[in-house]
Formats: sequence, structure tokens, C-alpha cells
Amino acid sequence: MLPPMRLRNQFEQAERPVSDPSRDEERELVERAKRDPRQFGALYDRHFQQIYRFVYSRVREQTAAEDVTSEVFMKALKAMPRYQDTGRPFAAWLYQIAVNAIADRYRTLRPTQAIDDFHDLSVAGPMLEDLAAHRDELRRIWSLVEGLPHQQRTALVLKFQEDMKIEDIAVAMGKSAGAVKLLIHRGVTKLRDEAASLRPAE
Repeated sequence: MLPPMRLRNQFEQAERPVSDPSRDEERELVERAKRDPRQFGALYDRHFQQIYRFVYSRVREQTAAEDVTSEVFMKALKAMPRYQDTGRPFAAWLYQIAVNAIADRYRTLRPTQAIDDFHDLSVAGPMLEDLAAHRDELRRIWSLVEGLPHQQRTALVLKFQEDMKIEDIAVAMGKSAGAVKLLIHRGVTKLRDEAASLRPAE
């Protein structure tokens, strides 16, 4: 048990604004990549998995997902000299490029496979998990997500699958935070209504 004074000091230190080492490290990586394209590899390694996962969740086909993800990073590399740090994570900018790249190709890359378990969909977030008590129902919920209007669907995936903050989703989608909240609210409301119809009557 820590002495009260020491414990209080730790709380006071925790409340003080401190620099985030990971954000500082990322800023340094970004600055290096802006000066020297050969340094972009570190950013690629850092963000590839999350961008690929997001793209794959939208296009549902491995080759297409690999192509789109490559396109995202190629566009990012070319645009690096013009990148401006606005205080949002670098990943939010990559998601913005990914959202646009998927939209460009979406007509020819419509999902053709049923929604799978998304690694048991543990990344779906508590709000969506509350909609369904069982795994089969949860799979059907994600099937319903696929039927939502495009922008509602994208907002929900970024929020519940990618666990992004509203402000970062706004950057990725090129919208205001209020507009993103409205998209998520409408999407979740529709899912709740449709999910209720999936449950057997008691």
C-alpha cells in the first residue's frame, strides 16, 4: 500500500498534461518522411495492418484489399511533402485516403461474401454487442450494417471496428464531428430496430 502523500503525488502527476511518447515518435517519423521519402517505410510498417484490416472489411476480397491498401500508401507517399500536422493522429489521414479510395472502387468491388466472425467481432464495441446476445445474432447485425447507407456504414465501421474517436472519423470522412455523430446515431438506431425483428418473440 502506498503512503497517502505518495499516492496523492502520483494522482497529481497523472492529472498534469504530459507529452505522449508515441505521438512524439510518430511526429518525428512524419517529419523524416516529409524530408526523405525513403523514411516512409517506418510509417508504412506502423499503420499497414490497421489500414489493410479496414479496407478488407469494406471490400471483402483479399486481392482487392491488397490493391486498395497499396494504393492508399502510394497516394500517402506522394502527398507526404504536403502533409500538415493538424493535431489529429497520422492514421486519421490514412483512413481519409482509404475511405476515398474505397469509394472510387466500390462500384466494382461490392462485397460478395457473407460477413464472417471478424475474429469473433470482439472489436465491434459494446454498443453493437448489446444489440445481440449470441454470436449468430451478432453476425446478422454486421450483415445489417452492410445494408446501411454508405456513409452510415463507413462511420459505424470506423467507430466500432476501428475504435476511432469521433474527431478522427470526421477527418477521415471529410465531415464535421456533429455530422459523424448523427450518422452513427441514425445507423445504430436503424440497427436496433432491425435487430429487434431478428429476435424470436417471447
